[in-house]
Amino acid sequence: MEKKLIYLCAINNIESGICPEDCSFCTQSTKHKANITRYSKKSIQAVVQEAKIAKKNKAVGYCLVTAGARMDDEKVEYISKIAREIKKTIDINLIACNGMATYEQLKQIKKAGVDSYNHNLESSRSYYQNICTTHSWEERFQTCLYIKKAGLNLCTGGIFGMGEDIKDRDELIQNIKELEPKSTAINFFHPNDALPIPKNSLSIDEAFGIIKTIKDSLKKGTKIMVAGGREYMFKDKQYQIFDYGANSIVIGDYLTTLGTTVSKELSTIEKLGFDISQDCH
Repeated sequence: MEKKLIYLCAINNIESGICPEDCSFCTQSTKHKANITRYSKKSIQAVVQEAKIAKKNKAVGYCLVTAGARMDDEKVEYISKIAREIKKTIDINLIACNGMATYEQLKQIKKAGVDSYNHNLESSRSYYQNICTTHSWEERFQTCLYIKKAGLNLCTGGIFGMGEDIKDRDELIQNIKELEPKSTAINFFHPNDALPIPKNSLSIDEAFGIIKTIKDSLKKGTKIMVAGGREYMFKDKQYQIFDYGANSIVIGDYLTTLGTTVSKELSTIEKLGFDISQDCH
């Protein structure tokens, strides 16, 4: 019997905690005053070195994340410089996650070497006003359309457990399906005392069901990634996500929360009998 392939992705918070938006789920918002490390733009050399570490740790994807609602000229240039440097020496699927963007901005970073763009819808259109008032859901959706038009691989998904009901979840999954992404990121809300959302509203069985529903809803071959909140949501059952259709995870630390030690993660995945893919396709 052929072993299931697991795709690993590493994320790098290259600009942290300086976002003025009011997203209720996000510790990077300055409005919530969460106790996190805040900084503006890591050095390009540091980001490239961390990309080498990610590659050594068997990641096939490396995601450059910046705090903020959308791209601007300065951010486009910063991401482009990093992309050119990484692609000189490292063969890895380079992913940008820099908020809402125009078609022209996305074309520029693709030309510099970015392969994919992650931009999550976060919630359904109907529920979005409950978690953010400083920008619109429609602008997020339009960015996803621009990503595909620019020739970048689209990764889009959302966050579950923010108090939404089943109807909202179904609507979000339908929105993701409409976009036909190359991969989808399933995040589970990780509470923080500084945030307006008090708790994760899901049971573990509901969370497993969400993974299965998304897997069954999307095209065959779509990568199903369980990203933020995996350890928090599933605890000692976190590797059961692969039984429900997930085939990709984030390794290492997240944006403002710690993840499982990489060596332990790799060892556990292999002990469970999975193969770790060395090819992102």
